[in-house]
Amino acid sequence: MDNQLLDSIEIATGIDPVASVIWLHGLGADGSDFVPVVPELGLPEDLPVRFIFPHAPAIPITCNNGYVMRGWYDIIHFDQISRETDAHGVVRSVEAIRQLIKHENARGIPASRIILAGFSQGGAIAYTAGLTYPEKLAGIVALSTYIPAPELLVADSMGINHNTPIFAAHGGMDPVVPVTLGKTAYEQLAAAGYPISWHTYPMQHSVCMPEIVAIGEFIERCLQTA
Repeated sequence: MDNQLLDSIEIATGIDPVASVIWLHGLGADGSDFVPVVPELGLPEDLPVRFIFPHAPAIPITCNNGYVMRGWYDIIHFDQISRETDAHGVVRSVEAIRQLIKHENARGIPASRIILAGFSQGGAIAYTAGLTYPEKLAGIVALSTYIPAPELLVADSMGINHNTPIFAAHGGMDPVVPVTLGKTAYEQLAAAGYPISWHTYPMQHSVCMPEIVAIGEFIERCLQTA
């Protein structure tokens, strides 16, 4: 991922997009995973948005016996209350997302009109990349996820994105990333003064239609005020 743009799928909801959403998939999936969500978000026709769905690189995942799959970082160990992650891998992915943001800047979309979204591992990178980005972003969407390397956020606890709105959601019956992990991230960020909203849905490790509708409303609010 060294200064080379990640391969991505792009979908625009209209001609001449005025904003961008960079949406990161979960472990073992790829950029196509959330493409079907775009038309379900219900965004208005007069708000053309470019959606970018990058593919994570294929890497060995330690907790899966070294099996190679698309992932944003290695997971060394996990249990019901914690994750031991490869912080260096998190940093590499954060830099790759920064390159995508800069590419959007070059195409005429300022950081203030860009939303980072992600599911599971992708949400973990959306949290980290968004909260540490040196320019103000429009919003962050963190789905069924957690903060993968809290030490990376310490220096940015009062950074420029401290007032960036965050939509955090989780399935209440999630067996992969327990809801307690998502709730802990929410509570930590809320206690630090971030404008974060918390939503739970009666589902496992997935997304559901009421959640997608709520995300669409969040995206519209962020971009109307950006």
